[in-house]
Amino acid sequence: MAQPIFPNARAALPACLLAAAGLLGACGGGGSAGENTGAATTSPTAQDAKASALPATALAFTAPDDGSDVFDVGTAVGVSVEAPGAEDGATVVFSAGTAAILPVAATVRAGTASASFTASVPGPQVISATLASSSGAASASRTVYARPAPAPIEVLVPAYFYPSEGSPWDALGAGARAYPGVAVTAILNPDNGVFKRANPEFTAAAGSFVQSGGRLLGYVYTRYGARSASTVKRNIDSYLQLYGRGLISGFFIDEMSTSPKRLAYYLDLYTYIKGRDAGLRVVGNPGTQSTSGYLGAADTLVNFENRSPAFAGYDPRADGGWLYQAANTRQAALLHDAPDCAAMQQAVRAAATPLRNTGMLYVTDDQFNPDTGEGNPWDTLPGYWLRFLGTVDAVNRGATLPAC
Repeated sequence: MAQPIFPNARAALPACLLAAAGLLGACGGGGSAGENTGAATTSPTAQDAKASALPATALAFTAPDDGSDVFDVGTAVGVSVEAPGAEDGATVVFSAGTAAILPVAATVRAGTASASFTASVPGPQVISATLASSSGAASASRTVYARPAPAPIEVLVPAYFYPSEGSPWDALGAGARAYPGVAVTAILNPDNGVFKRANPEFTAAAGSFVQSGGRLLGYVYTRYGARSASTVKRNIDSYLQLYGRGLISGFFIDEMSTSPKRLAYYLDLYTYIKGRDAGLRVVGNPGTQSTSGYLGAADTLVNFENRSPAFAGYDPRADGGWLYQAANTRQAALLHDAPDCAAMQQAVRAAATPLRNTGMLYVTDDQFNPDTGEGNPWDTLPGYWLRFLGTVDAVNRGATLPAC
């Protein structure tokens, strides 16, 4: 999030859909030489023609299809391959590293063989299939992704509004009271995290929100690693000394770099915060996918910060799928420009899918134009604030969504 108050929206990574499968086919055949009686031998051209007339054997994965190839560890998933040209009764042998495959050797029926795949560890998994039949041999492989079993979605609110009388802080607390089953965390941002004394109005608003069941993260910015670490640490100390551990549950590290060259800077900040109190939660905000090393620099990473419509193209598989090694509680998304309740509910449903694996979420109708820099998407709550909380609650419980 950019200074002074609101973040620059980062361009969403482009969608990257993986190919469904590789195909490798082979077919055989040939002619025999005539006996030594003067009869002509079969020509190479005739041999090729005879070979091409034989049924081709190929192998292709048909399930799981693209988009449903991310699932929970321990969940049995159907795996199917097509084997055109293979006779009924031929055998396809499946393998998948540490995952369980049943049956390992599946019988071809009507050109298809199927098995059940269950991953035991999270992350990318390669399923291989090999066919041997009278008409030839073939093999194919398919990359799928397993994630840890998900936790309920939490709400992460950039509460970048002043707590004057009748401010959105009142609605923030009311929402936390109305939906006690939804974990609501707000980012406290007095003076962009740079202050020498506690603001009594922020103290009052923060206390009321915490009493309502909410949690608070203190906002600090880092200028992508260019800001002095000692200065950031002083800001962290100020929150704990002036607002107190009773109000501050952790820190929101804004403008987090994605560069491996800056990783040591953020690892140092993380270690410093945990040294103050191991129970403090650290949420880092690169606003886009970074590198796997940054999982060690925060408890949760904001991997997407952009307009809500762009969330449809958010695909962690595009970066090798390493994010699926981490629980959804370690990943967050901040969405703005979701114009109405229907768009908001679509975004919440998308966040809950295994593909996006999002554990902390905020959706607002507030607007920001990343091209012009106009707007502030975090200066108020969305008009559908209570319905947003109700939608998260319903998705977490597997219940019917509230009416828009």
